Amino acid sequence: MNGTSPTKPFNLAIVGGGITGLTLAIVLLQHNVQFTVYEAASKFGEIGAGVGFGPNAIRAMSLISPLVQEAYQRCRTNQWESKQNVWFGARVGDMRKAGDDGTFEYAGRPGMKIGDEMFEIHYPNLEDISGVGGVHRAHFLDQLVHLIPSSVARFGKRLVDVSGATDGSEDVVLHFADGTTAQHTAVLGCDGIKSQTRKSLLGSDTWNAVFSGKCAYRGLVPMTKAIELLGEEKAMNSQIYFGYHGHILTFPIEKGKTMNVVAFASRESWTTPEWVVRVTKEELLADFRTWGPTAIAIISAMERHDVWALFDHPPAPTYYGTKPRICLVGDAAHATTPHQGSGAGMGIEDCYILGNLLGEADSVEDLDRAFKAYDEIRRPRTHKLVTTSKEAGRLWDFELEGHEDDVDALQRNMENRMHWIWNHDLRAELERARVIFRQPA
Repeated sequence: MNGTSPTKPFNLAIVGGGITGLTLAIVLLQHNVQFTVYEAASKFGEIGAGVGFGPNAIRAMSLISPLVQEAYQRCRTNQWESKQNVWFGARVGDMRKAGDDGTFEYAGRPGMKIGDEMFEIHYPNLEDISGVGGVHRAHFLDQLVHLIPSSVARFGKRLVDVSGATDGSEDVVLHFADGTTAQHTAVLGCDGIKSQTRKSLLGSDTWNAVFSGKCAYRGLVPMTKAIELLGEEKAMNSQIYFGYHGHILTFPIEKGKTMNVVAFASRESWTTPEWVVRVTKEELLADFRTWGPTAIAIISAMERHDVWALFDHPPAPTYYGTKPRICLVGDAAHATTPHQGSGAGMGIEDCYILGNLLGEADSVEDLDRAFKAYDEIRRPRTHKLVTTSKEAGRLWDFELEGHEDDVDALQRNMENRMHWIWNHDLRAELERARVIFRQPA
């Protein structure tokens, strides 16, 4: 995907070359919008391993370009055919839920054992999309890289400040840690949860990311070992294990070669400056000492022992500004906890809406109207994700008021809570944004 010669009277800076930044670049290429991608690292890359995309995200990919959806499909890991429409199989992993006989009651039936599947949560009708599932972040990004020309990228460019140009152009000047600068008509901030563009736009620590009360141990288990420990069905299909003040997710990635593991635990605070810390196996097991043999087997098999502090963003009062022109996209706008598996997908939705609005812009003044329409349409939905995701973390951890460890109530909640995310009509949302964009100034 090389695009044709730019025809717009403006040029844009995309700050951040992760999944959101490259997806937005792909949309802009289709509309002949001139842009440059600035990436702090020496090459494009993603941290973390597995990431899941729901039906809304796959739909957004297909609306952006068949090439994006094909890139995703090349990385996607299939579950069993009989489990293709299953988000997660739900189980209890914490022995404290069981009575003295090692069992608990579920759906009016006694005798349920720790680790047994209680129910499955299914995706909605998937006729209009081609498959959901997990991918390795870095592998998906590698596929997206092939869809943009190498000439648009600038590496080793860590943004430290943004200012207005002094030449009367109303342009934006980007200041980088290496002492260089770049001038563009506007800046699109795709620089993640620690976004410098967010700080430049909002201008107050009030809007910086805050600790969510949760941390996550992330790791990988070779699938051959996972099958040996858990059996094929558990290892090769997505599972969630509930517990007191923690839960565990597993799902296959890398075309079934690897089982991705994320083990969550509650923390009152996070005082370490680093957000990712190496820990010993003993420290990891200490957070799950009351859990059953299945959970212990999973976390004991993890090849690395990294704990990630989970932060999210307070709801920003705006996603854009005009002096200087900055617009926030993806995690820079609305970083969320991962408990509903929709953060990356929301970023791709952002790219579909914003990229198409920018494609309709024919003047510098149009940029302001495009940003306004994007902000008005996207901010309520993405703020809701941040709020409900934090709530979901408490639900999975038997902490949500009115639910606690009532697995019947948890099932009823879980069966409905994702519908507003998955069943979203993106075409209709874009049309509403276009109506706002076309309103007279």
